[in-house]
Amino acid sequence: MVIQEPAPTSSARADHIDTKLEVIVIPVSDVDRAKSFYTSLGWRLDADVSGKDGFRVVQVTPPGSPCSVIFGSNVTAAAPGSAQGLHLVVTDIEMAHATLASRGAEMSGVFHDAGGIFHHKGVDQRLPGPHPSRSSYGSFASFSDPDGNGWLLQEVTARLPGRIDANGVTFTSAADLAEALRRVASAHGEHEKRNGGKHDDAWPEWYADYLVKEQAGQTLPT
Repeated sequence: MVIQEPAPTSSARADHIDTKLEVIVIPVSDVDRAKSFYTSLGWRLDADVSGKDGFRVVQVTPPGSPCSVIFGSNVTAAAPGSAQGLHLVVTDIEMAHATLASRGAEMSGVFHDAGGIFHHKGVDQRLPGPHPSRSSYGSFASFSDPDGNGWLLQEVTARLPGRIDANGVTFTSAADLAEALRRVASAHGEHEKRNGGKHDDAWPEWYADYLVKEQAGQTLPT
């Protein structure tokens, strides 16, 4: 007798398996100190669970992030402070910088890279201030936790082509959506100015087209 296996589902076809990054593990030397630091930044405390022989897992999640952070006792063999280059994407680098600084993070200044493409290691080729043209992906700020694990803020306002599915628009929080609406409202105001200041009754369609194209990295309407 031959048993026919079920066809793969859409999320687990032979040529496509979704692999979503949802947790990173960072090494710390003092779990309670790390927990206090990250929750003071406004990160949600998801879990604090202890097991046998000193085993402990703490999970926190940055606001609006689909990826959580785990630290604890006996959860990693990495040296405390050795996690570097952890990126937190924000839509307004200066506002995010001010917010984290007010909550106790020792922030670097906002900076951009001399080469204009991503950033170099450490503090190499850092130039003060946001990217001159405020180009998406080009402005940064950094901070470290008490153990020296290094985080960077990166300002992203328009995604690279293919980074987001062009058939859908996703916002991770109400604040993220509100910031996107501010950008599109400003762009639509300029659109109306170019058209003699005439009110555009089709603004909902214009807004929708702008938001979808912005996330898909496509040419924006003007």
